[in-house]
Amino acid sequence: MESEKQPKRSNLNPIWWVIMVGLLAWNLYAFWPRSQPQITLPYSSFIAQVKDDHVKTVQISGSSIKGEFTQPMPGSDLILPTAPVPGTTVGSTTPVTYTTFTTTYPEVVGDTTLLPLLTAHNVEVSVTPSSSPLLALVLTYGLPILLMVGFLVLLGRQASRGQETIFSFGRSKARRFVEDNNKVTFKDVAGADEAKRELKEVVDFLRSPQKYHKLGARIPRGVLLVGPPGTGKTLLGRAVAGEANVPFYNISASEFVEMFVGVGASRVRTLFEQAKTTAPAIVFIDELDAVGRRRGAGIGTVNDEREQTLNQLLVEMDGFDANHEIIILAATNRPDVLDPALLRPGRFDRQVNVALPDRKGREGILQIHTRQINLASDIDLNTLARSTTGLSGADLANLCNEAALVAASKNHDSVDMQDFEEAIDRIILGEVRPLILEEEDRRIVAYHESGHALVAWLTPNTDPVHKVTIIPHGRALGVTEQMPEEDRYNYTKDELLARIRVMLGGRSAEEIACDDITTGAENDLVEATRLARRMITRWGMGSIGLQTIDTDETQPFLGYELTQGRDYSEQTAALIDRNIQAILDQCHNEVKSMLEREHAKLDALVDTLLKDETIDQDDLERILGPRVGAAMLAVDSKA
Repeated sequence: MESEKQPKRSNLNPIWWVIMVGLLAWNLYAFWPRSQPQITLPYSSFIAQVKDDHVKTVQISGSSIKGEFTQPMPGSDLILPTAPVPGTTVGSTTPVTYTTFTTTYPEVVGDTTLLPLLTAHNVEVSVTPSSSPLLALVLTYGLPILLMVGFLVLLGRQASRGQETIFSFGRSKARRFVEDNNKVTFKDVAGADEAKRELKEVVDFLRSPQKYHKLGARIPRGVLLVGPPGTGKTLLGRAVAGEANVPFYNISASEFVEMFVGVGASRVRTLFEQAKTTAPAIVFIDELDAVGRRRGAGIGTVNDEREQTLNQLLVEMDGFDANHEIIILAATNRPDVLDPALLRPGRFDRQVNVALPDRKGREGILQIHTRQINLASDIDLNTLARSTTGLSGADLANLCNEAALVAASKNHDSVDMQDFEEAIDRIILGEVRPLILEEEDRRIVAYHESGHALVAWLTPNTDPVHKVTIIPHGRALGVTEQMPEEDRYNYTKDELLARIRVMLGGRSAEEIACDDITTGAENDLVEATRLARRMITRWGMGSIGLQTIDTDETQPFLGYELTQGRDYSEQTAALIDRNIQAILDQCHNEVKSMLEREHAKLDALVDTLLKDETIDQDDLERILGPRVGAAMLAVDSKA
């Protein structure tokens, strides 16, 4: 599908400037004074000068004769003394000399002696076809006038277009996608099987609306696609239009709102009028929360333009004729801030959750985005899908492009597995930093990452360690990367405690081997504390019981009203803190005991890291022996 281009305000075409410059050059050539003095001679004086051997060359064109003297000639010698000499004034004593002349050939007389006379006196004669005076007159005088009139007309049209732009300020900016041979269908969408199943019913509504009208059923007014950014909500909307073979209008909600009150409402009306004229049709509104935020949620702030736009949208969705086959698709990643009036039955009747893809979905997305890439024989998309847990469809598309860029920078003929692994590190961890560490700093980083790896290797209910490196990436001085074998959606308390132990492994290794602590464990401590707090306040895994307490400060809206301060007592807050500290202390002590028992393995792992800088799963098994426990939980710990 491709978008119809909207009319744009055209500037002056460059060809007009070329024509005007050429016209100016023509006029300058025609009227610019010649450097050589020229005199107009009577025909009799011309014949006399030929007979005196004063003429060198002549050029005959029709009845006009142009010539050149053999040497500069005084004007007084060329014409009768009684006639005024051109170029002189009364009382002038300065003689005027001429090098060229013009005269008129008396065609009516039919002088047949001119050419023999010129030949006898060795005059060089050239003849050119006579040009039409009318054509020269038109090119010299008429064409500039015509071009000037055209230029003024063009300026007038541009001024009228500017006025139209002012008066069309309230028109809809929706872009209509029409069919072509490469239209998007459900085959081009992977990783959203549940959403596709729900949307196939919408496609059937648009393909066979009469089937539902006969039964008295009402076609759903709106479908809200909810999900994180990059999960393919817009792509799903275009796929629905491609499957249903109907016009598709795409607009971002932010394009409705302008600084002038009433413009957004006018654009909403125009959009729905356009959709009704091409029904059945689909209208897709991206980022609906830009205009659909809950009214009255702000304290002391009112956005009249946004609220009027929302009101008009509500009116238009409620005012649909039951027989109008128009479906509104909208996408948002913040359904919690939408106005309840938008979500009631009769408007957005259905909500389709477009979640992050699972392993099978990620593999399907990778297959789609690697169609145009020359892959090497060692590429295993299943392994890549396992190692990209948590990435959205847009992230995976970027991954394939980054891998191709890496392969091109290395002059590879095809993209191999190593290129994809480097692209994954670049996306998740950041670029490799050309940072030269002191030997003592490298040793601390090696112990830190070895502590993560050893704890993850010897603790049950953790994911297998895929790679350990002390090469700086992004803001991390080293990385311990774990690869989950399967996607998990539900976790036990033991699995969460195992994750905290792995996070504290780096800090504990520093305490044991370096007799000191550094700032490198900041991110580990933040994540471990956050996970422990959720265990206590969200999942009922502490001594406060089964009650849940919302302490997540990242959510600006709690229910339908903004809360003022926290909704629990000081005693409860102190109990939460004690529970969190107890979990962290318990895991910390267990990890220190484990590392002290396995000090030899820790040192062996550090020596290998200092030597090779990066080790993989096979090296870990060779150094540490068989791994303990099954892979359950994904952990990505950074130093």
